[in-house]
Amino acid sequence: MKSLQIIIVVTFFLVAIGYSKNINDNKTLFVKEVIYDESGCNYKSYRNLVMAGYQGWFTAEGDGAERGWRHYEKKSCGGFAPGCTSVDLWPDMKEYSKQYNTPFSFVNGDNAKLFSPIDEETVDLHFKWMKEYGIDGVFMQRFVNEVKQSNPKGKAHFNKVLQNALNAANKYNKAICVMYDLSGCTSKDLGYIQQDWEELQRLFSLFSNTINPNYLRHNKKPLLALWGVGFKVGRKYTIADVNNLIEKIKGPTKKVSIMLGVPYYWRTLTKDTENDTSLHAVIKKCDIIMPWAVGRYNQNNYEKVALNSLPKDIQWCKDNKVDYVPIIFPGFSWGNLKNDTAIYNYIPRNGGDFLWKQVAGAKFAGAHSLYVAMFDELDEGTAIFKCLRENELPMNAKNKFVGLENNLDSDYYLWLTGKASNWFHGQAGYSDIKPIRYTSHLFF
Repeated sequence: MKSLQIIIVVTFFLVAIGYSKNINDNKTLFVKEVIYDESGCNYKSYRNLVMAGYQGWFTAEGDGAERGWRHYEKKSCGGFAPGCTSVDLWPDMKEYSKQYNTPFSFVNGDNAKLFSPIDEETVDLHFKWMKEYGIDGVFMQRFVNEVKQSNPKGKAHFNKVLQNALNAANKYNKAICVMYDLSGCTSKDLGYIQQDWEELQRLFSLFSNTINPNYLRHNKKPLLALWGVGFKVGRKYTIADVNNLIEKIKGPTKKVSIMLGVPYYWRTLTKDTENDTSLHAVIKKCDIIMPWAVGRYNQNNYEKVALNSLPKDIQWCKDNKVDYVPIIFPGFSWGNLKNDTAIYNYIPRNGGDFLWKQVAGAKFAGAHSLYVAMFDELDEGTAIFKCLRENELPMNAKNKFVGLENNLDSDYYLWLTGKASNWFHGQAGYSDIKPIRYTSHLFF
C-alpha cells in the first residue's frame, strides 16, 4: 500500500511540473506547452489589423533570378510578348528605382517597364507604401511547388524575396507572416512543408524578438498560415493530410498558432467546399480561419451572398473558439490569364464602391480584422498597389490590359485600404458610406 501511495504522489508531481518522459514505445507522457517571451514584439495579435497577401512571385529577364518573366508570361502561347501574357493589370512604375525593359510599349513608342521583387529596392518601396497609407503589413505567400528542393531557383527566389520583406518590415515597422499556398501540392509535398518551415526559422531567425520583432504573433505564439484546405476540386491531397501536417507543425508543445485558408462555403460544406465534416474538426484545431471570398460575389449580389453568411460564420467560430478573418478584394479580372476577352474586369471595382461595401459589411457583421487580396496580384486583377489607369496602358496586340478608373489616382486603392485600417484600429467617423478623397491631384 505504501508503494502505491508513493507512485500516486510521484505521478501527480510529474503532471504538475509538466515533466516529459519517454517510455519504451517512444511516446511522450507529459509535455509542457511552449511559452514565448513576447517582450519587444510589435504585433502580438492579428486582432484589429488590416493585412494583405503579398505574392512576390514575379521575376524579370535580367534580374539575376534566371527564371525569365515568371508569372508575367503565359507559357501556353509561347512566353511574354504582345498578345501573350498572364497579367491583366500593369503597375505604375514611376517610383521604382530598378526597372526592366519588356517586349511591350505604349502608344507613343516608349518601352513599358516592369519590376522584380528579387530586388531589395522594390520590396522596400512596397513596404514604404504600406507605411505611408497605414496598411498594417502582409502575409508572404510561399508556393510549395516553387520552393521544393527539386526547384532550387524557385526556392532561392522566394527566400530572397522573404529576406527583402523581413528587412523592409523592420525598417517600416510593418507586420509580416509566412503563408504556405498548397495549390498544386500532392500528399507527399505536404510532408516537405514542415522541413521548409523549420529551415526558415533557422535561416531568418523568424521568432527572434530582436532580429524580427515584427513577425506576427497570435494567441501568444508566432503565426503560420496554410492556404487551400477543404476545396472541392483541384486538390491532390486530403483533409487528413493537412490535419497530420498541422499536428506535426504545432507539435505536442503547440509551437505555433495556425491560420487556415478555407473555401468560402466551409461552414455548410457546400458549393466550393468538400462535403466532409472532418474539415470542421481540423478548423477547430486552428487559431484563425480565413475563407476565400475572391470571385464568390460582386457588388450586386454581395448582400445576398456575403451578408447572409458572415454573421453565421462568425458565430460558429465564436462557439468553437476560433478567430475569423474575412477577405476583401477590390475587383477581379483574368482575361489575359484565361485568354478570354469576356472576363476582362469580370468583377468591376466601381471606383472603390465594391471594396468599401465589403469593408463595411465585415465590420458591421462583427469582424475584428481583415485580409486584403491582394497587394500585388496583377494576374487576377486584385492588386491594391499602384497600377496604371485605363488611359495609360501599354498596347497588347489583339488583347488589352485593364486599368484603374481614369478619375482615380494610381494609389487610390492603397489609400482606401488605409481608411479601412483606420476604422479597424478604432478610429471614429467611418460608416458604410465610402470615404471621399479630397486631396487627389486630379481635381486640382
